[in-house]
Amino acid sequence: MGTTDSRLGQLRGSLPARNHNARTVAALAANPGCARRGVMDAAGIDKTALATRLGHPVQYGQSPFAIVRGHAFEAQVKADGGAQLRALLHEALGVPESAVAEGAYEELGGEIPEPETEPGAETEPGAEAEPGADPETEPTAAAREPKRLGREQRVTLTRRALHRVLDEARSDTCAILDHPLLPLDVAGTRAYLEPDAMACLVAGRLHVVEIKSFSVLDGGADPGKLASAARQAAVYVLALQDLAADLGFGRDVVSTDVVLVCARDFSNQPTAALLDIRKELAVTRRRLTRLARIDDLLADLPAGLTFDPVDAEDQGDAGPAAVRQAVGSVPAAYVPDCLSACELAYFCRSEARACEGGHGSGGLVGTLGTGIRGVLGGIDDIGRALDLADGACAPAHGEEEIARVLRRAAALRREVLEAAR
Repeated sequence: MGTTDSRLGQLRGSLPARNHNARTVAALAANPGCARRGVMDAAGIDKTALATRLGHPVQYGQSPFAIVRGHAFEAQVKADGGAQLRALLHEALGVPESAVAEGAYEELGGEIPEPETEPGAETEPGAEAEPGADPETEPTAAAREPKRLGREQRVTLTRRALHRVLDEARSDTCAILDHPLLPLDVAGTRAYLEPDAMACLVAGRLHVVEIKSFSVLDGGADPGKLASAARQAAVYVLALQDLAADLGFGRDVVSTDVVLVCARDFSNQPTAALLDIRKELAVTRRRLTRLARIDDLLADLPAGLTFDPVDAEDQGDAGPAAVRQAVGSVPAAYVPDCLSACELAYFCRSEARACEGGHGSGGLVGTLGTGIRGVLGGIDDIGRALDLADGACAPAHGEEEIARVLRRAAALRREVLEAAR
């Protein structure tokens, strides 16, 4: 069967790889029963590219202009060694300005500049290469660019920096770690999460800082964007709590109040506020523990399964069909909330409505929402639910109570319609 990594690589094939992030972890935790998303995320599959191959391209996404604006806003907040960020921490946390005015500012993004010459062979800036030098042996411009550290190296840097600032913490200093990398176990695979920043031991606690470019108008933000930011921040806090506990400092050193930095009104001026994510943190932790282990999910899949058939490009109409068949072999748990969280939602919705997975006629109950799916218990098909309501079929073992409720509801509906006529 091969190792877990080799099987995940086989599933991905030549599809672009995407790492887990706080958004994908939060979306997976919101629908822990979806084996399809669990497998896709564990394999690092670019679901946007896969959705296009399936003929159901993503119909939402952040514009390039918004992404550029977000990067510029974050750079503005962190400029000059985080001077403005320190002022925002003072504003949001209500601590004396002196408590956050000083302290280390460490960039953990992971770039290591390479020396342009060998040690001891210094040259003057702009000096020409020696005559007769072989250009093929000279370092190219690309080779001289700073190299990015690997994820495990960045995790090690984060661990060392966090351990150091916690050991050396004083009440009159505030160390800021810029773009740390936090590991988190998700269903048996390791995810790497990168919060915007961490402020270390302000008022005795570690605080996650989230910088968002959406606006706060008259003291209020868009509820949907605020809820999404809270769910993502909860993933960061959970990972940071695990890391702090692993370093021997305990989970309580991490605050559940996240510092949320946004733009004020219609300007580009930042403002900060505390976001209490205790509820989101508890929900995320509970849902992540409910996720099926990736090894168990892979064990139920056909051997040799791949979401990237090698000859799909040469198969014409059969190519997308082969991809649809491969994706359809992994069970999904579609609900309407998936439309705002998963790139495959439009394909899964079409599949659920048509019951292409062999669930019967009428579509899947999940298309009606989580509330109705919960009320109907283990009944998956709308057609079967209607048959139970009309008495067209006998309830299976364990369905007696819900069948009685459905028949009662159908009788009341008939009475109302008759009265209306």
